[in-house]
Amino acid sequence: MRYYVVAGERSGDLHASNLITALREEDPEAMFFGMGGDLAEAAGLQLSLHYQELAVMGFWEVLKGLPKVYRCLRLIKKDIRVRKPQKVILVDYGGFNMKIAKFCKGEGIPVHYYIPPKIWAWNRSRAHKLKRYVSAVYCILPFEADFFREYGIPTHYIGNPLRDEIAKFSPHPFFYQKNELGYRPIIALLPGSREQEVRNMLDIMLALLPEFSEFQFLIAGVDNLPRTLYAKAEAAGIRVLYNQTYDILHHASAAVVTSGTATLEVALFRVPQVVVYRTSPLSYAIAKRLIRVPYISLVNLISGEETVKELIQEDFNPIALKKYLMEALHPMKKQGMLAGYAQISEKIGFQDASKEAARLITASPT
Repeated sequence: MRYYVVAGERSGDLHASNLITALREEDPEAMFFGMGGDLAEAAGLQLSLHYQELAVMGFWEVLKGLPKVYRCLRLIKKDIRVRKPQKVILVDYGGFNMKIAKFCKGEGIPVHYYIPPKIWAWNRSRAHKLKRYVSAVYCILPFEADFFREYGIPTHYIGNPLRDEIAKFSPHPFFYQKNELGYRPIIALLPGSREQEVRNMLDIMLALLPEFSEFQFLIAGVDNLPRTLYAKAEAAGIRVLYNQTYDILHHASAAVVTSGTATLEVALFRVPQVVVYRTSPLSYAIAKRLIRVPYISLVNLISGEETVKELIQEDFNPIALKKYLMEALHPMKKQGMLAGYAQISEKIGFQDASKEAARLITASPT
């Protein structure tokens, strides 16, 4: 079987790589082409385009980057025609991948959407388009399945692949010695996986340092971003550790986390957290008008209530961040947060998401 995989962003690359590995177990002769990153390539994807070519985010930023986006779309469409895949697998990255889904429908190629777009948050009318374009969607958030089924979309809830990633993790036995750390308790800073996120979040995170001198701060660095992004942190004496996020979380007493997939990872590690987010004023104004969900973090969306504090845009400031981080460290607040995490864990379930998706995709006649 020839598969064409389209994954954007760092998390999509991770999930695509695990799915490719699982598909190889189901179909040892499978061939994989498409767009992804280093992890998907290592798993066996023949890269036609690296996702970093499309590293834009935010409504206004995406508008400015449209010429680049359309160049990449043309490249992928042309490559699909050349490769003639029997199935196309789209991984997250809704704005781009919905256009690929429409194109594939016109070409008569079955489309399987692994981690479908979050149209339940805004522009729900796109569910009708999704129904027209795809053979099935494979959800990783428990509340999504009912939403997509309401629109008559063939839907499978397969569990969450982050659970599988964390299950594979073994803490480094000499983490402190390896990184030449002291033994003060750790506060983890996760400023994001995109350059714009780090630029928007890190300065305010660094303002915490004088108020929490009894802790050591560690930044979960992203190695495919320019290291100069973290220069201010290093100048302030904060260690930036690359490719050690799970080790940091394993040892952390609390975390400040940019909203995204990482909020759920932190919850599954049972680390008290404050969720933050800031974007350009124009992007925020547009998002505020369009988004129809009460929370931005996956933790609160899954729980259906404010399990963790979210500080968004102007509310994300040094004074508020200090206040809510101190709350997260308080034993009573921590106890309540961990109880919420336990409920979230039960809602997610314990399936092997990648293997379940691979089994369903290979078994599908279209």
